[in-house]
Amino acid sequence: MLYLTLKAMISGVLIAIASTLARRYPGFGALVASLPLVSVLGMIWLWHDTPDPETMAAHAGATFWYVLPSLPMFLLIPLLLRHGVGFWAALALGCCLTIALYAAMTWAGPRFGLRL
Repeated sequence: MLYLTLKAMISGVLIAIASTLARRYPGFGALVASLPLVSVLGMIWLWHDTPDPETMAAHAGATFWYVLPSLPMFLLIPLLLRHGVGFWAALALGCCLTIALYAAMTWAGPRFGLRL
């Protein structure tokens, strides 16, 4: 339980740092938020729990393919905000788009030989 609490605290602190930086320096905050910190931390925690190269390789490879369908959200949200759509609606629509694209990737990926 202590290990889980430590992982959650470290991960939470990194998110808090990114959001705090974004208030003062939006570009720098975006840079920090765009770093694959969650993926890197996830790989560190996974390696600590299961130091298996094949599991890690499968995880890292699948992460790459799941990042791709998440990227359009970061184009849709600013587009909607700049056209007068409220933040919560823009965020919800961006999340819906991402979920739909994740579902499409989960369906299409294995048909193209991807191990997800």
